[in-house]
Amino acid sequence: MKLHTLRTTTTDSRDRGREIGTRYADQVRDVSARYLAHFKVLGIPETTVRDIVAHSHDALRDWCPGLAEESDGIAEASGIEPWQVAAVGARTEVLAAAPGKGECTTAVHIPPAGGPPETIQTWDWHDSLTPDGLLLSLVTATRRRVKLFTEFGTAAKIGVNDAGLGLHFNILHHRSDNTTGGVPVHAVARRVLEEATTVAEARDIVASATVSASTVLTVATCRDGRSAAASIEMSPAGFAVVPPDTDGWLIHTNHFLAPGLAGGDTGIPESVSAERYDHAYAVRGGMTGRSAPERAAAFCGGDGAAAVVCVRADDAQPDHERWSTLLTASLDLPGVALEYRAGTPDAAAREGLDRF
Repeated sequence: MKLHTLRTTTTDSRDRGREIGTRYADQVRDVSARYLAHFKVLGIPETTVRDIVAHSHDALRDWCPGLAEESDGIAEASGIEPWQVAAVGARTEVLAAAPGKGECTTAVHIPPAGGPPETIQTWDWHDSLTPDGLLLSLVTATRRRVKLFTEFGTAAKIGVNDAGLGLHFNILHHRSDNTTGGVPVHAVARRVLEEATTVAEARDIVASATVSASTVLTVATCRDGRSAAASIEMSPAGFAVVPPDTDGWLIHTNHFLAPGLAGGDTGIPESVSAERYDHAYAVRGGMTGRSAPERAAAFCGGDGAAAVVCVRADDAQPDHERWSTLLTASLDLPGVALEYRAGTPDAAAREGLDRF
């Protein structure tokens, strides 16, 4: 995956969308075409895609008009129809019509004695869908600074803000997921980054969104040397807040942890979500008090490049059945920065992480 960087001070949502669409028109058109083809391969009819996207975009406009305007501005400047960009923004909502396995692993540590959070995440996805990714630095209308990683057309995935809040993003699957087209879960992540300063405020933003697909946002904060974190699991059936363990560690993969939602989990064994969770839990002690590259090495543990959290594509499989770790990322909340490497934690440990 090739990463592109845009730093913008445009505070108007529509204008920001036009700026993204003008600069990255080729990437926007390409990723839209790739996702629409992916939906077709999965057997989701275009009429169903368009219906879900239309309802999801309407829900977004009602819930957070600025993000709908940004999406439309991207489409306008890149020369494609608004629904084609919105289909990428609502790709998780569309994929609820044909759920797959989904793979991402997040680990966050809140030092009991104080200090900033120590975090790491893998983002595992289809390399055929994301040849390009975006590192976006923006300023909101209220002058909040936000830095995030995302796909072209989606609102946000992993990021930080200058209020000392950051988040990681993992997909989940629940029996209540449906095709009604709710607020895009990636837009929920973006609004948390733009508006929240505490875990409680992030929870309230999640609670205000009517969603049709499931996700977990692991939110961490750091202010005046004191940190907090929680995983906020969301589904159409409701949401739940999962706190760190007593040792300060919070691990999340792709299955629900909250008792009230776990009974409806529909993740499949092929995602090895439980195995990745167990691995991260087992190596968590070695990640404590480390720099980001050292944390990435410890995340792999004794298995190194063969660790279950280093997902590698099986070239024998078709594109839509092939997953790989496309990004390893860590949050620096005091520094308002993302540390990242396009690749596995093993690659991040060997090659180091860049800083955005």
